[in-house]
Amino acid sequence: MTTLETDSKAPADAVHRRAIIIDGHCDTPYRLHRHGLHLDDPDPEAQLDLSILRESGITASFFAAYVPPHYAGRGAARFAYHLIDLIRSETARHPGLLRFCSDSKGIREAKRDGGHAIMIGVEGGHAIEDSLDILRDFYAKGVRYMTLTHVNTNNWCDSSGDGGTHGGLTDFGREVVRTMNDLGMVVDISHVSDNAFFQTIETTRTPIVATHSSCRAICRHPRNMTDEMLRALAKNGGVCMINFFSAFINDDVAQAIMKAQKRPQKDDGDGPNEEIPNDRTDWASYLEWFRALGLPNAKFEDVIDHIIHAAMVAGVDHVGIGSDFDGVPALPEGLHTAATMPAITERLLARGMPEEDVLKVLGGNFLRVFEAVERAAR
Repeated sequence: MTTLETDSKAPADAVHRRAIIIDGHCDTPYRLHRHGLHLDDPDPEAQLDLSILRESGITASFFAAYVPPHYAGRGAARFAYHLIDLIRSETARHPGLLRFCSDSKGIREAKRDGGHAIMIGVEGGHAIEDSLDILRDFYAKGVRYMTLTHVNTNNWCDSSGDGGTHGGLTDFGREVVRTMNDLGMVVDISHVSDNAFFQTIETTRTPIVATHSSCRAICRHPRNMTDEMLRALAKNGGVCMINFFSAFINDDVAQAIMKAQKRPQKDDGDGPNEEIPNDRTDWASYLEWFRALGLPNAKFEDVIDHIIHAAMVAGVDHVGIGSDFDGVPALPEGLHTAATMPAITERLLARGMPEEDVLKVLGGNFLRVFEAVERAAR
């Protein structure tokens, strides 16, 4: 995909400094948990740490309290609470730079003061252990979105990562969505099945968000959103925040990894459906498996193509950034850490996106949705 290359009238660095930049999904807490590290400790694996965050220009980052499917029915809520506490304690260790944030006002204040807002999203609906009381308690502890599934179908919502069992959402799943609306918690539909996505659209009374998903028209991975889904999301008022994982932005990478996983293509018929080994609970084994595949490299421009495609299909008001930093084994060339975020601003301007639209994509669109969710709860 190409757009008209232009010389931006506004220097890219000035636009980047002006922007409220919101990253919809960052898995740094799980990396810190695995290694027993703090955010300012050196780690060659880090795609985001304290020094990188300073360079990135990011205003607000949603740190994921990621609960591996291994914990479903085996202490999922307890593990979520552990990561919630880790996120809050890491933020408190750096009061001069970081601030814990639970509302849109806090994001704007962080921008005004030159700091970085850290927010919490729970990844994996199995974390609530089928309890609305736990969901409410997560909100009370500062959680402001929940990803309804991960790669695993839970007891009330189907995932795109397996065959699913419910045909989308169960009645309890719809109650979860309505409760999140009532609380003022953003509903995140990354990872859900196509049926679950459309049923969530039917159920919610607030805009919803795909915090870290990309476009299936460019990259045929079931984690990505079809053009039909993008248009429905736009009608809902929501946002698709583009994921940087090479397997979600480059179709050659996606096809190679799905073949290795023995995952059949959509509508290709029967076949085994295996997940990536250990589902990230053993990161070292996961990396070894992934790197042994000898996959092609995704390009930086692949990310820009997804942003522009989503803007063309859904409208520029419905696109954002959801990096998945520290949660993926391969990022595209030129985008290996969050320190390279200014290059996204530069390339969007160079590809012809107007400055005000770039500001929307970098964070303005999500902030609009977040404020709408807050108003609906009030």
